[in-house]
Amino acid sequence: MPEVIQRLDEQALVWIAEHVRCALLDPFMKLYTQMGNTGMLFIVLGLALLLFKPTRKAGVSALCAMLIGLIVVNFTIKPLMARPRPWLVIENFVNLVPEGDPNSFPSGHTNAAFAFALAVCMSAPKRWMKISAVCAAAVMGLSRLYVGVHFPSDVLAGAVIGSLCGLLGAWVVKQAWERLNRRAGTAPE
Repeated sequence: MPEVIQRLDEQALVWIAEHVRCALLDPFMKLYTQMGNTGMLFIVLGLALLLFKPTRKAGVSALCAMLIGLIVVNFTIKPLMARPRPWLVIENFVNLVPEGDPNSFPSGHTNAAFAFALAVCMSAPKRWMKISAVCAAAVMGLSRLYVGVHFPSDVLAGAVIGSLCGLLGAWVVKQAWERLNRRAGTAPE
């Protein structure tokens, strides 16, 4: 990571720890960020969307997008970048939750959240679903900063990459959906 970005990241994260963390928010942020471990929150939401015909396409799109994001981020970029976690480089910095993966860049939680959100935005039938998905993704990214397991540039990169994966996942599913509907002789949903 370029030195200027590293320095700004460290300053921003220390500021968050000193000025934003509070006893009232700590339990919520710890719980919410841990619900994102292995993408579980968003996988469960994606599976729930599969249960109802009007949201089935959104569920398939979201799950496809998160799979793409997993491959791109966790299996490719993170191991190549191998950026250490904040508490490993900022003296006396305290993270609020344990994190087993030593690699910080980009945020996998944020990637999964935004892959889910953008796929839902592209294919969910209701506006409230789209807004809820984006809000859930934004809170996930913020929670990663709050608990101190990522730098701001990790979260920003996770959001951008996740958004692109969400768009790609929705596009792939849309193409497959249309092809299946043409074969079945029905109108696309």
